[in-house]
Amino acid sequence: MALSIAQLAKEHQDFVLTKLKEAEQALHPSSTEDEELVRRAVFSVRNKSVVFERFNGASSILYASVQDVRPASVEIDFAKEELNCNCPQLKWCRHQVGALLALYQYFDSVQNWSSAWRAQKSVQLKSLADERSPESWQLMVNEVMRRSLPPGRILEGYGLSAVRTDALERLQRHMPFEREWQPLYKLFMELSIFNTIWRHLNETQGHSLDSPYMKYFIDQSVQSFESILTELTGRSRLFATDPFYNAIQELVREFLLERQGLFANRLQIYMLLWAVLFYERPRREQELALINNLENPPAEITLESLKLLFYVLLQKESLLQESIAHIDVNHMQDLFELATFAKRAGESLAQSIILRAMLPFTEVFLQQTVPVVQRAQYVRQFQFLYEDIQLTEEEETILYSAFGVYGLQPFSFFLIKKGRFREWAALHQLNPSSLSYLEMCGLKDVLQVAPATVLPLYHLYAMAEITQKSRMNYKQAVRIWKGMRSAAKRAGKTAYFETYIQTIRAEFKRLRALQEEIEKGNLV
Repeated sequence: MALSIAQLAKEHQDFVLTKLKEAEQALHPSSTEDEELVRRAVFSVRNKSVVFERFNGASSILYASVQDVRPASVEIDFAKEELNCNCPQLKWCRHQVGALLALYQYFDSVQNWSSAWRAQKSVQLKSLADERSPESWQLMVNEVMRRSLPPGRILEGYGLSAVRTDALERLQRHMPFEREWQPLYKLFMELSIFNTIWRHLNETQGHSLDSPYMKYFIDQSVQSFESILTELTGRSRLFATDPFYNAIQELVREFLLERQGLFANRLQIYMLLWAVLFYERPRREQELALINNLENPPAEITLESLKLLFYVLLQKESLLQESIAHIDVNHMQDLFELATFAKRAGESLAQSIILRAMLPFTEVFLQQTVPVVQRAQYVRQFQFLYEDIQLTEEEETILYSAFGVYGLQPFSFFLIKKGRFREWAALHQLNPSSLSYLEMCGLKDVLQVAPATVLPLYHLYAMAEITQKSRMNYKQAVRIWKGMRSAAKRAGKTAYFETYIQTIRAEFKRLRALQEEIEKGNLV
């Protein structure tokens, strides 16, 4: 049966136009590879290398073959609106574009489409990459992002990471071959793309920064920044890279001061780069001078917080101490971030000054200000920060008391370190948990030094099992008593334990299952 391709193309004109529009968005005329792909697809149509073999009316699938170096088969599923090719190339290939253009020629000019697509090219990415200057790198980002984010485009939340990934893939093709340049290139592109997307969100109506997609996009980018910075810190710098570091410095300052919304996240990225990347004193002095000379900063930016960062970096401890002398609990979150920044930057003296200033307000901050679901995480982070500085015994007591129930483990090890084993036992009697958690809090260490102090704890946990009144719990109680017997033996209190077990048997003589488990456990 004769197949009228012209009629088929006109019937599915909307599908063909939609798919070609997708191809236009995915393929960049400034990319050498994409330009070559389109050129060969157009050539295959002109050379009549695209042959439509058959059409399955039941499934609405059109089968085509493309004569190439290796022949390829393309399936066009009009019902599912899909294209599939058996070649190994991912995403768009010249065979799929060629098949679409072979249908397109029946209702419009392929030459006009090709010319319109090429007209979108403003610069050649490869030639810009060869220039290797901050300006050319920025032009590369602008060229790629201009097509991904045209003015006025409303970007759906789930599209944030897709736009970032697509832009990075395109720019990755032009990364310098020299290993010394590669981390710097990746950082510049990541940061510039991130800044461009954020600017687009600020300038286009209809976007919200308060969404899970935005949080994921930020977290994804920050993880990438941290990974690249780890690469950069282990390498020596070339003199030729100085202009690029200057450009990154200006770029991250622009991101902090000129973008809008989620200031804490913007400040986090600014602090990350200044803690790790920019370590030269003149550069830091220059940035502090710029901050001091800022006029009419946005309302969300507190210049005092920015100055504190550079007091830390420039080791201006007296100015730092003077600035944080009159803090209260409302400043705790900012100081917590500042202490984390000081630790990352390796400024231990500044870290000590900040943490000591925070100490009197730690309990109120952790127990009242921090949401309940985040308290355990904050306690771990506080412990991580405070373990770097030398505290007095009184200061340590204040700190661990502030942690409350979320700091049982670090407080337990503090008491063990100080040899305060009775207080350790009392702490866990006041805050009962489980035997396995007790072991995580240093039970074995206490057993080695002061086994007698843990006997009341074993009794407490055994009684908790007995109150459940099931054979399974009785078996667990017997296991606990076996541990208690070992502790009593180590403490020279074997007779005490034997008397204890006899008392237990007498008290619970009506619990036949418990009596049987005690006998099976050879506790008598």
